[in-house]
Amino acid sequence: MKNYILALIFLLCSFTTFSQSPSFGVFDKSEYTARRTKLMEKIPDGIAIIQGAAMRTEYYRFFQGNDFMYLCGLEIPGAVLVIDGVNKESTVFFSINDRGARNEGIPLEHINNTVEVTGIEYHLGINELEKWLRKKSKDINVFYTEFEAEELMRECSMEKGRYLIQGMTRNIWDGRPTKEDQFVFNLKNLFPDVLVTDCTQKIWDLRVIKSPAEIALLRKAGKIGVEAHKAIMKATYVGMPEYELAALFEYENKKRGAQELAYYTIVCQKENHPYVHYHTYDGTLEDGEFLVIDGGPDLHYYDIDITISYPVNGKFTPRQKEIYEACNAMHEACMAVYRPGLDYSKLKPEVMAKLKEMGYDTRLPIFKKFGASFGHYVGMAVHDVGGGPRTLEEGMVFANEPLAIFAKENMGVRVEDTIVITEDGCENLTAGIPRTVAEIEAFMRSN
Repeated sequence: MKNYILALIFLLCSFTTFSQSPSFGVFDKSEYTARRTKLMEKIPDGIAIIQGAAMRTEYYRFFQGNDFMYLCGLEIPGAVLVIDGVNKESTVFFSINDRGARNEGIPLEHINNTVEVTGIEYHLGINELEKWLRKKSKDINVFYTEFEAEELMRECSMEKGRYLIQGMTRNIWDGRPTKEDQFVFNLKNLFPDVLVTDCTQKIWDLRVIKSPAEIALLRKAGKIGVEAHKAIMKATYVGMPEYELAALFEYENKKRGAQELAYYTIVCQKENHPYVHYHTYDGTLEDGEFLVIDGGPDLHYYDIDITISYPVNGKFTPRQKEIYEACNAMHEACMAVYRPGLDYSKLKPEVMAKLKEMGYDTRLPIFKKFGASFGHYVGMAVHDVGGGPRTLEEGMVFANEPLAIFAKENMGVRVEDTIVITEDGCENLTAGIPRTVAEIEAFMRSN
């Protein structure tokens, strides 16, 4: 009996200890603290003032702005984060009550346990921001903020994309400024003696290199995307409406835990192959046609990009096989040479050499149709921040996506995976999809 009581006491103590140290963010608070520390190092002479997303009046789920989310992990509308590079501390400003938060699905822990979630030292009401900044401006004369709208180029028609874009940009002809332009204007107007300067690129440079925690989350998202793609391959049948395939893909991702799709699902066949973002879903899958499906999940603000290409009936024609094998060989050759320190401008010669080593005749006309093969960075947006390819570094995550279009043949092919550069090469975060002709045909037969 004595031992039972002692065990019970131990269990209760353990529970109490755990309950007093919650972790309610996507990542541990140490992850967000490290990110803010890196930004502080880039602004030693001033403070960074970062806007969060505003609450929408329409009935859409709230999504935080990616940069704000990256730096603190708080899903709170109308918040402002201030990162002090001089005094090495951070303050977050927001005002929302528990009822308002619960009504909109905002985690109460983010409001009531801000320090535990973020590691931020101070929390003040949003109505105190101007007074606080006036006090800071007496000693600090440089205010950093974002001049550019976030991820303006993302091709997303899903809820997250619509939400972000509508809140960030306006038709240039109607005269209304972007959210960022208005914020910069207000800062300059309120603080004429302070230099207001741009820190957009400073934040985006940090986001290009993913931490181990981010890679682990992307790896988890990758597994969701892989299983969703395999599920729709299994479900494909001649006569299937394209909209059914797209709807099924969304279902297969969300039932595995994805909050959203990373972008609208792309379904191309026949004459639509040249339009690589085609998503009208107005056709039916035809016997003998080649199908390209491009889609991926969004998991806790992190996106995955995958494209599969396969015949609707599960059996390659000789020409389909020829084109597909060339594309998949290019895909494999790229992954074989990706490594830290590789100058992307020198990638293609290395890929061609690797293809020869793999036994392919690179003089064949078909290989002239393919480029090698950095598509875009991937992370908190499917077309993540960072710009174009450069010298590869450990922690970079991007889409490897060789493609070719044969418009006269109503034929296109793309093989795409999400790749992270490792210490000595790369890792395919979306490995596990049948990729060779033999694998695809066997997989489709197993239905």
